[in-house]
Amino acid sequence: MKRLCLWASCVAAMAIVHAAEGDSMNLLAERYVKLVLAFGQHDADYVDAYYGPPEWRKDAESSKRTFAQIDDEAIALQKALDTATPPPATEEIVRLRHTYLRKQVDALRIRLAVVTGRKLTFDVESKALYDAVAPKNDVAVFEQAIQALGTRLPGTVLERYERFRSRFVIPRDRLDVTFKAAIEGCRKRTLEHITLPPGESFTVEYVTNKSWSGYNWYQGQYKSLIQVNTDLPIYVDRAIDLACHEGYPGHHVYNVLLEKNLVRDRGWVEFSVYPLFSPQSLIAEGTANFGIDVAFPSAERIAFERSAIFPAAGLDPAGAADYYEILALVDRLSYAGNEAARQYIDREIDAKGAAAWLERYALYSPPRAAQRVRFMDQYRSYVINYNLGKDMVKRYVESKGGTASNATKRWDVFEQLISSPRLPSGLQ
Repeated sequence: MKRLCLWASCVAAMAIVHAAEGDSMNLLAERYVKLVLAFGQHDADYVDAYYGPPEWRKDAESSKRTFAQIDDEAIALQKALDTATPPPATEEIVRLRHTYLRKQVDALRIRLAVVTGRKLTFDVESKALYDAVAPKNDVAVFEQAIQALGTRLPGTVLERYERFRSRFVIPRDRLDVTFKAAIEGCRKRTLEHITLPPGESFTVEYVTNKSWSGYNWYQGQYKSLIQVNTDLPIYVDRAIDLACHEGYPGHHVYNVLLEKNLVRDRGWVEFSVYPLFSPQSLIAEGTANFGIDVAFPSAERIAFERSAIFPAAGLDPAGAADYYEILALVDRLSYAGNEAARQYIDREIDAKGAAAWLERYALYSPPRAAQRVRFMDQYRSYVINYNLGKDMVKRYVESKGGTASNATKRWDVFEQLISSPRLPSGLQ
């Protein structure tokens, strides 16, 4: 009941904004939300978050529209959006809103086609769904990175790397205290630069049997549920990575600012729903990953790891610098996962081949490689959103003056990006 009342208050506030901006786009936005919810009845992974009117979800559940009906409605919405293009003199954020909606509907139709059996190559699918294509890397690029690691970890690199990393596993009985220390540090640094609405918060759960390592389930009302998968050993660097990526200034802050600035302040109801397989995800994942570097530049991160995270995990802080030097070398292999996914989705290799590629060129342990292949089975070309997304966001923020040497500007541009409907193609 409380949630319904809060939504009613929000809708009342929206009405004022609607009158000022005109109802046409708001009506199209409502059609879009209902369309996403309708498709979500067929695709369990599609609707990542929804906190709009509960009756819209109930209608989607009761009507259970067919794929053909959903596609017909999407085509009609595309045409309506084409005729509603705002003039060039319109406020930039309003023009961004229109472009965003059009691209999101396009992506919905592509995802529907994939779910109903259409075969797309990895690159065609990623462009259609996420508005971006990951660069192709020759295997020689990864071989060179592995050779560089070999000078630090002689012998069979994967075995030596796993042996080296085993010293930095967070003991299970110290996971929660370690994550709490990381969350506290990430939140403190974020709040020094970004004002968040009162009452925002999230809870953390530890889960198993997932294809991912962490997930943010945004609940609306400025609340998130963050789940951490404990199937595999969790290394000490993942504490800050997950706390930033899923929480501050990552997914939690991203969703909170969209709800505050676009849904509540402007009445743009389309942002009350988040379809996972859409251009929005590249922005969400890219900013969440780059947000780690924004909150913790390299030297500051190592200092914080030594003072707070390693002690919380019961690990020797003296090894922090050496550990992160090795991780920096391994990071040169980040795009190897994309190549594995590209070959796997394009049917050039099978699941066993994809796992072997990840072990050889991404230095994944066999269990971790198997988990990643399950992720590819479930999410397909979504993998580009993490590394390509981060790189695109980084270039965009730095092109606006948000360089590492100008932390204040970096935070300002970062906040503007996660408070707007900008698309991946708009980051160029």
